[in-house]
Amino acid sequence: MLFEQLNLIEPILSALKNEGYTTPTPIQEQAIPIILEGKDLLGCAQTGTGKTAAFAIPVLQLLCKQKYTGQAIKGGIKALVLTPTRELAIQIEESFAAYGKNLGLKQLVIFGGVSQQSQTNALRHGVDILIATPGRLLDLINQRYINLKDVEFFILDEADRMLDMGFIHDVKKIITLLPTKKQTLFFSATMPAEISKLASSILHNPLKVEVTPVSSTAETIQQAVYFVEKENKKLLLTHLLQDKAIKSALVFTRTKHGADKVVKDLLRAKIGAEAIHGNKSQNARQRALTNFKSGHTRVLVATDIAARGIDVDELSHVINFELPNVPETYVHRIGRTGRAGASGIAFSFCDTEEKEFLRDIQKLISIPVPIVTDHPYAMANTSLHIAPSVKQKPVQRHYQSNERRSFRGGDSRRYSGNQQARRD
Repeated sequence: MLFEQLNLIEPILSALKNEGYTTPTPIQEQAIPIILEGKDLLGCAQTGTGKTAAFAIPVLQLLCKQKYTGQAIKGGIKALVLTPTRELAIQIEESFAAYGKNLGLKQLVIFGGVSQQSQTNALRHGVDILIATPGRLLDLINQRYINLKDVEFFILDEADRMLDMGFIHDVKKIITLLPTKKQTLFFSATMPAEISKLASSILHNPLKVEVTPVSSTAETIQQAVYFVEKENKKLLLTHLLQDKAIKSALVFTRTKHGADKVVKDLLRAKIGAEAIHGNKSQNARQRALTNFKSGHTRVLVATDIAARGIDVDELSHVINFELPNVPETYVHRIGRTGRAGASGIAFSFCDTEEKEFLRDIQKLISIPVPIVTDHPYAMANTSLHIAPSVKQKPVQRHYQSNERRSFRGGDSRRYSGNQQARRD
């Protein structure tokens, strides 16, 4: 199935094409028609399955329909997305912005741990779609910056994480402030008793969609992790790219700003690089991708959303400058190399704060990622109690395998721990 077969409007189809989307993931294929019909949805889906697009695309279309029929020209927030962490909130906002770039709707992300001024200023100018973490949302409601009386679409994402991180009471309080009549979309990777009870209390005759995430990496990809302090990552990247055997490298960062910063560092080191992310114009992104595919640019630095749809023949290396917060995203990232039976190499940098993410990755893929300890910027403590530490060995650049695997693009990010949650 193609996105064109899901009865989506042309402005959204055009945006999806620009993002490199052609074929919906299973949850997108199942959920989008249900949501477009105005029905409540209970989604059992983990991060990495494409669920952000599964709810963002149809909600954007429904809001757009209202906008042009005059139903939603006046009023306040029309769609509320509640999510447990700032990282996931930012990712969801970027997705809404990307898919709705041609619709003229306004979206805003709010979370704690930062000054509220820019958030309250944006709220004063009007917002159609609000993506929020529970703590900051309740704070701004109490300060009367936010009123939820006009909400028509309520999306509760990663409900079980809300429970794990102690947010469930805040969530219940927010639900009492929402209109009785609304369309509710409820997503949770697991269904413990309290979450099941919550879902039953807020959903009206919901349809259920259940999918599982990708969890394996191709055997054609040789993986390695480098433990390195955060401040030394740029030095390590430059050091590795001095190796001319790295013919082409797709480097992943978590943020757009981070991608731009990496490019500047590489250019200062006389290494040709360009960035591709959502803040770049479509022409600039296409030019950077064309230069990379043709070999004119050796290094392309990308965020996860911008990298979707990138399919480069004979891409030799993927480098995770920052480990993804979601283990499934790691599978999607390194799957850009080693395609169609070809060999590929994936390097990952891991600082102290990212060890949690590496443990999750190794648990998902069920194999240890070898740790390279013999490099100029090695971290003193490389212990994970999972993967064996090994001395650096020459990477086998002609690894042979007939194994063929395919990968679907995933979305969103996982919480970064309870300490992060409390700041939100």
